[in-house]
Amino acid sequence: MSRTVLITGGAGFIGCNVAQRLLAQGDEVVVFDNLHPQCHTGQGRPKDLPKDVQFIPGDVTLTSNWASLLKLHRPEVVLHLAAETGTGQSLTEANRHAMVNVSGTAQLVDAMTTAKHVPSHFVLTSSRAVYGDGAWRSASGEVFYPGGRTRAQLEARQWDAVGPDGRPALAIASVADVTHPSPISVYGATKLTQEHILATWCRAFGAGLSTLRLQNVYGPGQALGNPYTGVLTFFAQRAVAKQPLDVYEDGKIVRDFVFIHDVADALAAAASQTSNTVRTFDIGSGEPTTIEETARVMARLAGAPPPQVSGRFRDGDVRAASCSIEAATKVLGYRPKVSLEQGLTALLASIPRT
Repeated sequence: MSRTVLITGGAGFIGCNVAQRLLAQGDEVVVFDNLHPQCHTGQGRPKDLPKDVQFIPGDVTLTSNWASLLKLHRPEVVLHLAAETGTGQSLTEANRHAMVNVSGTAQLVDAMTTAKHVPSHFVLTSSRAVYGDGAWRSASGEVFYPGGRTRAQLEARQWDAVGPDGRPALAIASVADVTHPSPISVYGATKLTQEHILATWCRAFGAGLSTLRLQNVYGPGQALGNPYTGVLTFFAQRAVAKQPLDVYEDGKIVRDFVFIHDVADALAAAASQTSNTVRTFDIGSGEPTTIEETARVMARLAGAPPPQVSGRFRDGDVRAASCSIEAATKVLGYRPKVSLEQGLTALLASIPRT
């Protein structure tokens, strides 16, 4: 039977892609989005939003907007994507991120309570940022959590964590049921708070919740004009212009880059399952890589000059971020299909040439 699926923030990069999959499986899709100009620089309905989607302009932080929405629709499933996402920006615009991510989520559950409607299932897009620098293993085998790197450490080019034994340590891939969340950015803290708000409400009212902690998502359709868009979209614009890519620190920053189509598949799979439990999954490619390695592949594909490792750094950046996708594969049937080289090729082909 057809279901009504509400996607908050659904006119964005991820939302447009998952909406296509939900429509294809016969769902009625309603998108609720305020078209914030940082992500939506054009006028009118976004061109990537499927035409069969019912689009309702609105702000997740406004009680009146929620009341109007729930008079028209009683969604069986809610995909909560609406969020401010600039990790670095969140350090200087903390209130903005807290208003959308925290207050917006509280408004969502309050609106459902007021409307006396309990969806059967919520799906939340959370982030690798909730882990902060994550867990590391010392040379002697001890697992520890180093916390964020200080500016003094970065200026001294002390890039990697040092274990309690004083020797260099190795980063460990995150596992949702094992790795302790320890955000080092305001953004990460607000995403973790979203998780707690929804989990508490869902347990109290008997709704299911699937939280998907996404690694670095990339691919065609990511906002080119957004200064806080993903690093690979920024790299791609420079690469097609035949400019060298500026690789920060010593080039050995580790990331798990996951292609947008694989992420949309994971979200659609989670939304399609019937569950009255609260569960959390890590979503990535399962194949971490360094920024330098990734930049070299992109430069080769684009015919751009070799990347330049500059030693520059960003406050609040984590050194290593990757995850295990074993639980998502077992429960959701999630299996990434797009390799890094295939994804970078598609991304480069989508960049306008001048």
